[in-house]
Amino acid sequence: MRIEIVQGDITEVEADAIVNAANSSLVLGSGVAGAIRRKAGPEVQKECHRLRRERFPDGVPVGGAVATTAGDLPARWVIHAVGPVYAAETDPASLLAACHHNSLAIADELGAASVAFPAISTGVYGYPLEEAAPVAVRAVREADTKVADVSFVLFDDAAAAAFRRAVEGD
Repeated sequence: MRIEIVQGDITEVEADAIVNAANSSLVLGSGVAGAIRRKAGPEVQKECHRLRRERFPDGVPVGGAVATTAGDLPARWVIHAVGPVYAAETDPASLLAACHHNSLAIADELGAASVAFPAISTGVYGYPLEEAAPVAVRAVREADTKVADVSFVLFDDAAAAAFRRAVEGD
């Protein structure tokens, strides 16, 4: 598997699937989810509401993931991965790793060869970048997946630098 670090906007990436740093209710609010909501059009949020009604009435569990279409995005699918709130979990690393493993498992089910991840849980969920990056990179490297290309698409210099260090040091 090839792992690439890209600084940019994940909603502009031409991957088979992009990963949304989702909340358990699948409401596309702010951060990565808000950018997806704005650029994908209403179809993705409608599909999230349907999934919530039909499959996840209590919400998607932390560490879990689910896929929708990508609406007007250049990707084919959006995989919504629910990351841990750093301060609320006793073992946030295992849950963050589960987000990545479960996202790649869903990508395999979809037949996706390329997946783009954001820095899950490092925004309002408070996971420190320097801790999250190596967990995410290691989880992707250790995943049993057919995905050939993984990109970590990071919005700013600090996130891109943390993930570059994790790729080089792992």
